[in-house]
Amino acid sequence: MKVIAKTGKESIAVVYIAAMENKKLIEFVESVQPPLPREEKWVLIVSTLYGCPVGCRFCDAGSYYSGKLSAEDIISQIDYMIINRFPNRRVPVQKFKIQFARMGEPAFNQNVLDVLEELPKIYDAPGLLPALSTVAPAGTDGFFDKLLEIKEKTYRRRFQLQFSIHTTDMGKRDWVIPIKKWNFKRIAEYGNVFYEKGGRKITLNFALGKGMPIDPDILLHYFNPKKFLIKITPINPTYQATVNKMSSTILSDKKNYDVIDRLREVGYNVILSIGELEENYIGSNCGQHITNYLRERESIKGGYTYPLQEIARSQSPSGDFGII
Repeated sequence: MKVIAKTGKESIAVVYIAAMENKKLIEFVESVQPPLPREEKWVLIVSTLYGCPVGCRFCDAGSYYSGKLSAEDIISQIDYMIINRFPNRRVPVQKFKIQFARMGEPAFNQNVLDVLEELPKIYDAPGLLPALSTVAPAGTDGFFDKLLEIKEKTYRRRFQLQFSIHTTDMGKRDWVIPIKKWNFKRIAEYGNVFYEKGGRKITLNFALGKGMPIDPDILLHYFNPKKFLIKITPINPTYQATVNKMSSTILSDKKNYDVIDRLREVGYNVILSIGELEENYIGSNCGQHITNYLRERESIKGGYTYPLQEIARSQSPSGDFGII
């Protein structure tokens, strides 16, 4: 792996773009959560696929798909960021989260499971908290069965599982996530088994766009508030969101929403996760894709405005970064 470019701000987030041995490009991210120092919380977000075949309507990572990363290539991203700050691979961070959520639906890559098994062997990281975000594609039951085994054997209460569902309207859910996927009944069944009393609740994520409703009664029918929590995030400024005319219901300067009040009234723990506005300009938010910006060479309102620091050029004939 060769890091060829990066962008961002050390006090918030840094995005790295790397060329792999096969000349394909990936990107990965490290971030902190102001005002918490890095010693209290440090988040690494890594790619598991070259692009993504899902094609969620607001996610730039779905612009193309050209295969899976090996376990070694996934670990190389993690290792690069860790060694840069902790050369002895001892990570003295209270909450050290590794998210498999940058480019690619992780359930499509069995190598993710191998990485999860290896992480505690490679790093001395008492605060390690793996986090896996998925749309629960159909046909991936074997992945999730093995994930459950690994969680129970290695991580127990130190694992964060998130299902991205985005709306309770089934037709609109099929539009925004245009692949075959588990229905709510199947997600709930798995979540009920995965949840461990005293451990982390299963997260149901909604990137809340206008016209994408959340019905608390539908959620209550399937998801027990004692085992599931709700995370509400904005739809960040991306090319795909612009093309598909998707706009966010959640605004950076607004904290109160009727839908959140209703969800809390029926018993759900609700997290409103807006993050730093500057992350949009950096392009570090989950679902954004810096390499798409490099390819398009266009500006987008509210996103991808940080300058890119070129570290090395790839071997593309044009002298550009060789975006696939």
